[in-house]
Amino acid sequence: MATATATRPAPRKNDAPKKAKRALRPRTLVITACAWLLAAIFLAPYLEMIVTALRPKDELRDRTYLPTDLEWANFIDVWKESELGQNLQVTLLVAGGATLLVLLVSLPAAYYTARMRYRGRKVFLLLVLVTQMFQPTALLVGLYREFHQLDMLNSVWTLILTNAAFNLAFAVWILTAYISSIPAELEEAAMVDGTSRFGAMIKVTLPLALPGVVTAVIFTFITSWNEFVMGLTLTTEPEKQPLTVGINNFIGNYTVQWNYLFAASVVAIVPVIVLFAIIERHVVSGLTAGSVK
Repeated sequence: MATATATRPAPRKNDAPKKAKRALRPRTLVITACAWLLAAIFLAPYLEMIVTALRPKDELRDRTYLPTDLEWANFIDVWKESELGQNLQVTLLVAGGATLLVLLVSLPAAYYTARMRYRGRKVFLLLVLVTQMFQPTALLVGLYREFHQLDMLNSVWTLILTNAAFNLAFAVWILTAYISSIPAELEEAAMVDGTSRFGAMIKVTLPLALPGVVTAVIFTFITSWNEFVMGLTLTTEPEKQPLTVGINNFIGNYTVQWNYLFAASVVAIVPVIVLFAIIERHVVSGLTAGSVK
Protein backbone atom coordinates (compact mmCIF):
# COMPACT_ATOMS: atom_id res chain seq x y z
CA MET A 1 0.00 0.00 0.00
CA ALA A 2 1.51 3.28 -1.06
CA THR A 3 1.75 5.94 1.58
CA ALA A 4 1.71 9.62 0.76
CA THR A 5 4.67 11.50 2.13
CA ALA A 6 4.54 15.22 2.75
CA THR A 7 7.32 17.00 0.98
CA ARG A 8 8.52 20.42 1.98
CA PRO A 9 9.40 22.88 -0.72
CA ALA A 10 13.11 23.30 -1.16
CA PRO A 11 14.41 26.66 -0.02
CA ARG A 12 14.81 29.09 -2.81
CA LYS A 13 18.24 30.37 -3.62
CA ASN A 14 17.11 33.97 -3.55
CA ASP A 15 16.04 33.89 0.15
CA ALA A 16 19.51 34.57 1.56
CA PRO A 17 20.21 37.60 -0.67
CA LYS A 18 16.81 39.04 0.23
CA LYS A 19 17.60 38.79 3.96
CA ALA A 20 20.96 40.41 3.38
CA LYS A 21 19.32 43.21 1.46
CA ARG A 22 16.83 43.78 4.27
CA ALA A 23 19.67 44.10 6.81
CA LEU A 24 21.36 46.71 4.64
CA ARG A 25 18.42 49.01 4.10
CA PRO A 26 19.35 52.72 4.02
CA ARG A 27 17.08 53.49 6.97
CA THR A 28 18.81 50.87 9.11
CA LEU A 29 22.22 52.19 8.15
CA VAL A 30 21.25 55.78 8.96
CA ILE A 31 19.79 54.86 12.36
CA THR A 32 22.85 52.75 13.23
CA ALA A 33 25.24 55.52 12.16
CA CYS A 34 23.32 58.11 14.19
CA ALA A 35 23.34 55.83 17.24
CA TRP A 36 27.10 55.34 17.01
CA LEU A 37 27.63 59.06 16.48
CA LEU A 38 25.50 59.92 19.50
CA ALA A 39 27.35 57.36 21.60
CA ALA A 40 30.70 58.80 20.49
CA ILE A 41 29.59 62.33 21.42
CA PHE A 42 28.60 61.23 24.93
CA LEU A 43 31.71 59.07 25.44
CA ALA A 44 34.22 61.62 24.10
CA PRO A 45 34.45 63.66 27.37
CA TYR A 46 35.05 60.49 29.39
CA LEU A 47 37.72 59.34 26.97
CA GLU A 48 39.40 62.75 27.19
CA MET A 49 39.25 62.55 30.98
CA ILE A 50 40.96 59.14 31.02
CA VAL A 51 43.63 60.28 28.55
CA THR A 52 44.38 63.41 30.58
CA ALA A 53 44.53 61.38 33.78
CA LEU A 54 47.30 59.28 32.20
CA ARG A 55 49.33 62.19 30.81
CA PRO A 56 52.76 62.98 32.29
CA LYS A 57 53.03 66.37 33.93
CA ASP A 58 55.26 67.81 31.19
CA GLU A 59 52.75 66.89 28.45
CA LEU A 60 49.62 68.50 29.90
CA ARG A 61 49.82 71.44 27.50
CA ASP A 62 50.72 69.42 24.40
CA ARG A 63 48.28 69.54 21.49
CA THR A 64 48.68 65.86 20.72
CA TYR A 65 45.62 63.86 21.61
CA LEU A 66 47.44 60.79 22.88
CA PRO A 67 50.40 61.08 25.28
CA THR A 68 53.75 59.61 24.32
CA ASP A 69 53.86 57.69 27.60
CA LEU A 70 51.10 56.56 29.95
CA GLU A 71 51.70 57.80 33.50
CA TRP A 72 49.84 55.23 35.63
CA ALA A 73 51.57 56.66 38.69
CA ASN A 74 49.12 59.59 38.62
CA PHE A 75 46.47 57.38 40.23
CA ILE A 76 48.89 56.28 42.95
CA ASP A 77 50.14 59.82 43.61
CA VAL A 78 46.66 61.29 43.84
CA TRP A 79 45.76 58.60 46.38
CA LYS A 80 48.86 59.13 48.51
CA GLU A 81 49.28 62.93 48.37
CA SER A 82 45.68 63.90 49.10
CA GLU A 83 42.72 62.99 51.30
CA LEU A 84 41.06 61.14 48.40
CA GLY A 85 40.75 57.86 50.31
CA GLN A 86 39.01 59.49 53.26
CA ASN A 87 36.86 61.60 50.92
CA LEU A 88 35.75 58.42 49.14
CA GLN A 89 34.90 56.81 52.48
CA VAL A 90 32.82 59.83 53.50
CA THR A 91 30.95 59.79 50.19
CA LEU A 92 30.17 56.09 50.51
CA LEU A 93 28.81 56.62 54.02
CA VAL A 94 26.76 59.65 52.99
CA ALA A 95 25.32 58.10 49.82
CA GLY A 96 24.60 54.75 51.49
CA GLY A 97 23.18 56.30 54.66
CA ALA A 98 20.98 58.77 52.79
CA THR A 99 19.65 56.00 50.53
CA LEU A 100 18.82 53.75 53.49
CA LEU A 101 17.11 56.59 55.35
CA VAL A 102 15.07 57.55 52.29
CA LEU A 103 13.86 53.96 51.87
CA LEU A 104 12.91 53.62 55.54
CA VAL A 105 10.74 56.75 55.33
CA SER A 106 9.45 56.69 51.75
CA LEU A 107 8.25 53.06 51.63
CA PRO A 108 5.64 53.36 54.45
CA ALA A 109 4.60 56.83 53.25
CA ALA A 110 4.19 55.68 49.64
CA TYR A 111 2.34 52.50 50.65
CA TYR A 112 -0.14 54.36 52.86
CA THR A 113 -0.68 57.05 50.22
CA ALA A 114 -1.24 54.48 47.48
CA ARG A 115 -3.61 52.23 49.42
CA MET A 116 -5.57 54.61 51.66
CA ARG A 117 -7.98 57.29 50.44
CA TYR A 118 -7.64 59.74 53.32
CA ARG A 119 -8.62 63.40 53.43
CA GLY A 120 -5.89 65.65 52.08
CA ARG A 121 -4.24 62.93 49.99
CA LYS A 122 -4.07 65.04 46.84
CA VAL A 123 -2.76 68.00 48.79
CA PHE A 124 -0.04 65.82 50.29
CA LEU A 125 1.05 64.58 46.85
CA LEU A 126 1.03 68.15 45.57
CA LEU A 127 3.22 69.30 48.45
CA VAL A 128 5.59 66.42 47.78
CA LEU A 129 5.85 67.56 44.16
CA VAL A 130 6.31 71.22 45.13
CA THR A 131 9.26 70.41 47.38
CA GLN A 132 11.12 69.17 44.29
CA MET A 133 11.10 72.74 42.97
CA PHE A 134 13.26 74.07 45.81
CA GLN A 135 16.96 74.22 45.05
CA PRO A 136 19.41 73.34 47.86
CA THR A 137 21.19 76.67 47.34
CA ALA A 138 18.00 78.53 48.28
CA LEU A 139 18.06 76.90 51.73
CA LEU A 140 21.81 76.96 52.14
CA VAL A 141 22.09 79.85 54.60
CA GLY A 142 19.26 78.58 56.80
CA LEU A 143 20.67 75.06 56.92
CA TYR A 144 24.15 76.32 57.77
CA ARG A 145 22.84 78.43 60.67
CA GLU A 146 20.71 75.56 61.95
CA PHE A 147 23.51 73.00 61.92
CA HIS A 148 25.94 75.55 63.33
CA GLN A 149 23.66 76.14 66.32
CA LEU A 150 23.31 72.39 66.80
CA ASP A 151 27.12 71.99 66.58
CA MET A 152 26.73 69.51 63.72
CA LEU A 153 29.11 70.99 61.15
CA ASN A 154 31.82 68.69 59.75
CA SER A 155 29.65 65.66 60.52
CA VAL A 156 28.74 62.75 58.28
CA TRP A 157 25.28 62.66 59.86
CA THR A 158 24.66 66.23 58.73
CA LEU A 159 25.34 65.32 55.11
CA ILE A 160 23.21 62.17 55.41
CA LEU A 161 20.23 64.12 56.75
CA THR A 162 20.43 66.88 54.14
CA ASN A 163 20.83 64.49 51.21
CA ALA A 164 18.00 62.30 52.48
CA ALA A 165 15.73 65.32 52.88
CA PHE A 166 16.28 66.56 49.34
CA ASN A 167 15.74 63.10 47.80
CA LEU A 168 12.79 61.96 49.90
CA ALA A 169 10.12 63.67 47.79
CA PHE A 170 11.18 61.94 44.58
CA ALA A 171 11.26 58.54 46.27
CA VAL A 172 7.76 58.99 47.73
CA TRP A 173 6.40 60.11 44.38
CA ILE A 174 7.86 57.28 42.28
CA LEU A 175 7.01 54.59 44.86
CA THR A 176 3.43 55.85 45.22
CA ALA A 177 2.94 55.60 41.46
CA TYR A 178 4.41 52.11 41.35
CA ILE A 179 2.52 50.69 44.33
CA SER A 180 -0.74 52.14 42.95
CA SER A 181 -0.23 50.07 39.79
CA ILE A 182 -0.13 46.82 41.83
CA PRO A 183 -3.62 45.32 42.34
CA ALA A 184 -4.78 45.54 45.94
CA GLU A 185 -6.59 42.22 45.50
CA LEU A 186 -3.27 40.41 45.84
CA GLU A 187 -2.85 41.77 49.36
CA GLU A 188 -6.47 41.01 50.22
CA ALA A 189 -5.99 37.40 49.15
CA ALA A 190 -2.92 37.12 51.36
CA MET A 191 -4.82 38.61 54.32
CA VAL A 192 -7.66 36.15 53.80
CA ASP A 193 -5.10 33.37 54.24
CA GLY A 194 -4.18 34.82 57.63
CA THR A 195 -1.38 37.26 56.82
CA SER A 196 -1.44 40.67 58.46
CA ARG A 197 -1.41 43.86 56.39
CA PHE A 198 2.24 44.42 57.25
CA GLY A 199 3.05 40.86 56.23
CA ALA A 200 1.15 41.30 52.97
CA MET A 201 3.09 44.45 52.25
CA ILE A 202 6.44 42.75 52.90
CA LYS A 203 5.70 39.41 51.22
CA VAL A 204 3.45 40.48 48.33
CA THR A 205 3.69 44.19 47.49
CA LEU A 206 7.36 44.81 48.16
CA PRO A 207 8.67 42.05 45.81
CA LEU A 208 6.35 43.27 43.06
CA ALA A 209 7.44 46.87 43.65
CA LEU A 210 11.13 45.99 43.41
CA PRO A 211 11.73 47.90 40.13
CA GLY A 212 10.30 51.06 41.68
CA VAL A 213 12.41 50.55 44.82
CA VAL A 214 15.53 50.08 42.71
CA THR A 215 14.72 53.27 40.79
CA ALA A 216 14.43 55.23 44.02
CA VAL A 217 17.65 53.67 45.32
CA ILE A 218 19.76 54.41 42.26
CA PHE A 219 18.57 58.00 41.87
CA THR A 220 19.01 58.75 45.57
CA PHE A 221 22.45 57.16 45.61
CA ILE A 222 23.68 58.96 42.49
CA THR A 223 22.29 62.32 43.59
CA SER A 224 23.89 61.97 47.01
CA TRP A 225 27.15 60.79 45.42
CA ASN A 226 27.32 63.82 43.12
CA GLU A 227 26.19 66.43 45.67
CA PHE A 228 28.64 69.33 45.96
CA VAL A 229 27.12 72.54 47.37
CA MET A 230 26.03 71.15 50.73
CA GLY A 231 29.28 69.27 51.19
CA LEU A 232 31.29 72.40 50.43
CA THR A 233 29.27 74.55 52.84
CA LEU A 234 28.67 72.20 55.76
CA THR A 235 32.20 70.72 55.92
CA THR A 236 35.46 72.63 56.25
CA GLU A 237 37.92 69.96 57.35
CA PRO A 238 39.52 68.24 54.29
CA GLU A 239 39.34 64.71 55.71
CA LYS A 240 35.61 65.08 56.45
CA GLN A 241 34.60 66.42 53.04
CA PRO A 242 32.87 64.29 50.39
CA LEU A 243 34.61 63.21 47.23
CA THR A 244 33.18 65.96 45.03
CA VAL A 245 34.62 68.62 47.32
CA GLY A 246 37.92 66.76 47.62
CA ILE A 247 38.29 66.74 43.83
CA ASN A 248 37.69 70.48 43.76
CA ASN A 249 40.73 70.97 46.01
CA PHE A 250 43.01 70.19 43.04
CA ILE A 251 41.93 73.51 41.54
CA GLY A 252 44.15 76.16 43.09
CA ASN A 253 44.11 79.94 42.91
CA TYR A 254 46.82 80.11 40.25
CA THR A 255 47.33 76.58 38.93
CA VAL A 256 45.23 73.50 38.23
CA GLN A 257 46.67 70.01 38.62
CA TRP A 258 44.89 68.62 35.60
CA ASN A 259 46.39 65.15 35.69
CA TYR A 260 45.48 64.64 39.36
CA LEU A 261 42.10 66.31 38.87
CA PHE A 262 41.09 63.93 36.10
CA ALA A 263 42.59 60.91 37.85
CA ALA A 264 40.44 61.65 40.90
CA SER A 265 37.43 62.16 38.61
CA VAL A 266 37.94 58.71 37.10
CA VAL A 267 38.01 57.20 40.59
CA ALA A 268 34.78 59.07 41.42
CA ILE A 269 32.72 57.95 38.43
CA VAL A 270 33.70 54.29 38.23
CA PRO A 271 31.53 53.06 41.19
CA VAL A 272 28.47 54.90 39.89
CA ILE A 273 28.89 53.56 36.35
CA VAL A 274 29.25 50.00 37.64
CA LEU A 275 26.20 50.34 39.89
CA PHE A 276 24.05 51.83 37.14
CA ALA A 277 25.12 49.19 34.62
CA ILE A 278 24.12 46.39 37.00
CA ILE A 279 20.57 47.58 37.71
CA GLU A 280 19.82 49.66 34.60
CA ARG A 281 16.96 47.44 33.43
CA HIS A 282 15.17 47.84 36.77
CA VAL A 283 15.48 51.63 36.51
CA VAL A 284 13.79 51.67 33.08
CA SER A 285 10.88 49.52 34.24
CA GLY A 286 10.52 51.61 37.39
CA LEU A 287 10.33 54.89 35.48
CA THR A 288 7.57 53.56 33.23
CA ALA A 289 5.50 52.34 36.20
CA GLY A 290 1.91 53.48 36.10
CA SER A 291 2.05 54.57 32.45
CA VAL A 292 -0.18 51.66 31.39
CA LYS A 293 -3.16 50.55 33.44
